[in-house]
Parts: sequence; C-alpha cells; structure tokens
Amino acid sequence: MPSKSPKVGYIVKRYPKYSETFIVREILAQEAAGLDIEIFSLRPPNDSHFQEAIARVRGPVNYLHVPLLEQQVANLLAPRTDDEPRPVDALTVGGFWSALKGAGEKLPGIWSALEMARDERDARNVYQAISIARQVKEKGICHLHASFSNTPATVARMAAYFSGITYSFTARAKDIFHESIRHEHLKQKLDDASAVVTITDYNLKYLRETFGESADKVQQIYNGLDFELFPYQSPHNRPPLIVSVGRLVAKKGFSDLIEACAILAGRQVEFKCQIVGSGPLKEELRKQIEDKGLNGKVELTGPRPQSEVKGYMQNASVFTLPCIVDSEGDRDGLPNVLFESMALGTPCVSTDVTGIPEILHDNQTGLMVPQHSPSKLAQALEKLLKDSELRVRLATEARQLIEREFNADRNAARRRSLFGVVAPADLAFSKESMK
Repeated sequence: MPSKSPKVGYIVKRYPKYSETFIVREILAQEAAGLDIEIFSLRPPNDSHFQEAIARVRGPVNYLHVPLLEQQVANLLAPRTDDEPRPVDALTVGGFWSALKGAGEKLPGIWSALEMARDERDARNVYQAISIARQVKEKGICHLHASFSNTPATVARMAAYFSGITYSFTARAKDIFHESIRHEHLKQKLDDASAVVTITDYNLKYLRETFGESADKVQQIYNGLDFELFPYQSPHNRPPLIVSVGRLVAKKGFSDLIEACAILAGRQVEFKCQIVGSGPLKEELRKQIEDKGLNGKVELTGPRPQSEVKGYMQNASVFTLPCIVDSEGDRDGLPNVLFESMALGTPCVSTDVTGIPEILHDNQTGLMVPQHSPSKLAQALEKLLKDSELRVRLATEARQLIEREFNADRNAARRRSLFGVVAPADLAFSKESMK
C-alpha cells in the first residue's frame, strides 16, 4: 500500500493550454483529495490566454527541455529510402548519450531497457521518457498518467518501463479517431498500461470493437465539474443571444453555425451570435460572416478568460456547438463547453456526433440536430430564442443530468482507484464509513 500522500506524475503535451480546462480540473480534484501531483510538460505553452484556475494548482510543472539540435537525432533515426549520409551535430549526439549515461546512475537497467524503444521514430520521445524516469526515482513518483493516448502516452509507456512503475492514460478524441493514428502503437499502449480511461461510452464501444481484448481494461469516466464554480441560473429572461465556444477548427462546425445565422437573418429573427475562441479558420470564418452580410449579427470575439466565457454562456438564450466529423476523421469526444453550459442553465443545441447524445437527449436535456444541416440548426436555435418555457424545461433537466454524471470529486476518486493509489480523502472516507 502506498503512503498516505502518494505522488502521481501527470504527463501532458503542453501545460498550460487554454483549451484543456479539463486537465486542470482533474488535477485540482486530485489535489483536493490530498494526492501529490507532479506535472511533466513535453512542450512549452504557446497560448496567449490562460485559465484562472491554473493559479490554484499546487503541483510543480517540469518542462522537459530538449536541446535545440536534438531533433537532428530524430532525423538520423527516421526511416529513409536513399543511402545519403545524414549529418548530425556532434554536440547533439553527445547530449543524447550524456543523458543516457546520467540516467544510468539512477536507473541501473536503462541500457537493456532501451530495447523496448527500438521502434520509436522520434528520439525526442525517448529522451524525454529517460528524463521523466530519472525524476520518478528522484521524487518518489509511484504512478504515471498521460493526458492523451498519443504522444503523452507514448512517453509515459517508456518512462514507466524504464523506471519500473505503472502507467495509465486517457483516450479522448483526436488521439483515437484521427486518420494519422497508428493502431499498432495504440494497441501496444493498451496492452502495457495498468489502466485506461476514456471519456464517453461511444469511445469505449469504439475501442473495444477496434482493439478487442487489448481494450478490456478500458473504463469510461466522464470529465468532472466543480458545481460551485458553475452555478445554475434560470434562462427564462435572457436576451436573444446565441453563444458558441471552441477552437476555430473544422470539427466544431462553426461554418454551419454561420450559415444557420444567415437563415435566421433572412427570416427576420431577432438575434446576435458570439463565437468565442481562436484558431486557424479565423480569417475564413470572418470572410464567411462578411459575405453573408452578418457583420453586427455574428461576432468572432477571440479567446477569453474562463470567467468571461462563463459570463457569455450565462447571458445567452442558447448555447450551440454544431460538431462534425471532419475530412481527416477528427471529431470531438464530448466537448466540455456543452456540459458547462448545461450546468449553468443555458439550453444547448448540438449534433449527434460521438458522445454528445449521451448527455444531450433530444427535447429532454437539449435539442439535437444532424451534422451538416444549417437549416435544421436554424430551426432549433429559433425555437429556443423564442420559447422561454422550453428553455427552462430543458435547462432544468440538463442540470440534473450533469449533477449525476459529472461530479468532479466522485469521478476523480474513480480515476485514483485505477491508478492504484489511495489519497488521504479516500482514507478519511473509509474511516467515516466504518463508524
């Protein structure tokens, strides 16, 4: 049995990341239970806006610096069809071997353990796994958890093997559905992990159908929400405002939303629409708004702090995110902004993509429309803009569902049980239940 305050390492691609509020919430819930968290960020942050909640995270963040020229090692090791020599800076190679020699002092079996990394194409991943494995030994970390099943889980798998501890990971959306996913690698991670979490029943079904027995240990656990930070407010008296939040990428369906807004404008429906977020489609969407004559009706607000995003949601008559499966197979698993809006009392309109139907039950906890259907999206938006009693009914049932399924503390405890650790809060609960 681990100590009363076991230390778990969380491996993330970038920390902090504006769009990944769910990771910060998960860490905060684990820390609130008394778990000691150490964060490992494989890349430096590259966002201009950050969530206020980050300031409440106690765990230190370890940025795994890779020497600038280290990528040349990856180029050296990558498959190649020609016989041309590949020049590599001697200092780069020297730095890589120096890291290995240093790791040998803490990890006596590292040289033989490296055999398991022979098929890894990116030397940076190996380098970072070695660095984490050293810190596992130095800091007394008993388990590693990766935030996604792609690069973070790749590094976690190697680091856990090098250091002789267990690892787990969460499979979410792009990291399992995108066309670039190499199934043989994901199968290795599923086989070697002590536990795997996925965030929707849809994902669970997909993984078990795709990977068979390798996915037997996968368990579905929804992301969590701190309900004190998302208080319910009745949507009865709200302005005719439509709000949507997300990265400006194809899978969010913002182009369909703008088309739906053009339909509403053509029907002389009174409304305004605010799309909160940033991303590569910003200029394309801005041009679409202009071409449809929607300037003054539809606004791209850019990214906003979490507190302001909640304000947008709480002020809206309807929240919408018309998700789609994009041309590369990428899709959302279960967008956090949907259950955040539902918690706040803002009725939602979305599409039947991946895990969304698990919480958005048509005409019960929200309104569901097919993807790629601006006309039906416009009908649903108009209905909620005009019918305050419908808004209240849907919002009330939605809040009840979110309270049942997305309790942050309860879902964090389920994750801890998969990690194989016991936090002080778990011990306190056990003692109380025995009285």
